[in-house]
Amino acid sequence: MKNEASWDRIARVVGGVVLIGLGLGGVIASPWGWVAAAVGGVFLATGIMGWCPIYAVLHLRTNGGDAGS
Repeated sequence: MKNEASWDRIARVVGGVVLIGLGLGGVIASPWGWVAAAVGGVFLATGIMGWCPIYAVLHLRTNGGDAGS
């Protein structure tokens, strides 16, 4: 079940692409560039899926649904 609102998903996808670009593009020096790219990958994946495991554990939602379900 999705737990992210549209604005949250868009922010994650954009942030993920930016972090991946900065990390792999050499703007952020290694090894932090790899860390930035990995975090960006997680943001991108969760934004595309619409589901965040941290939100699920904490029973949070940004899409306005019932937090109990």
